[in-house]
Amino acid sequence: MRLIFLGPPGAGKGTQAKLLTERYGIPQLSTGDMLRAAVAQATEVGKRAKAVMDAGQLVSDAIVNEIVSDRIDAPDCANGFILDGYPRTVPQAVALGEMLKGKGLKLDAVIELKVDETALVKRMENRVAETIAAGGSVRSDDNPEAFKRRLTEYREKTAPLSEHYAGTGELKTVDGMADVDAVTAQIEKILA
Repeated sequence: MRLIFLGPPGAGKGTQAKLLTERYGIPQLSTGDMLRAAVAQATEVGKRAKAVMDAGQLVSDAIVNEIVSDRIDAPDCANGFILDGYPRTVPQAVALGEMLKGKGLKLDAVIELKVDETALVKRMENRVAETIAAGGSVRSDDNPEAFKRRLTEYREKTAPLSEHYAGTGELKTVDGMADVDAVTAQIEKILA
């Protein structure tokens, strides 16, 4: 099973991916984790990525695409994977489609968690309050201003993926505002 989750920050993609990885025994592939692993393992592409990052620049799509391609070839991805944070842009989505086709693979679904952004900000504020009340530490970007910037960036850069995948027929949407179990049930219905 090969999946992509789409949705703004705080939509519950990570929660749902964790549930699916446990149920289906497939890994959740986070772009950041893949990049850090390639650098730590000093793979050829990891060395190139490290040089770019050490120069204070953003890693190019070509390097990110190569890291994703290498990771998809790993034995634990033989039965599938869930992509988290990739693709971020339509050009990356096109590259992913070509990459998968070249490997004789295809996506089973692109699942978008539709959410109300105003409610997401409230969710984030509640999560921060609960974390602080429990004595935990809060992420530096878990504040309303930073969160709103992340939502704006999502709308501008990543939201066009919905239109792209709707055009390919791969996009399925679920109500991300429902409770966790209801969202899981909607996803399971799509995957059945």
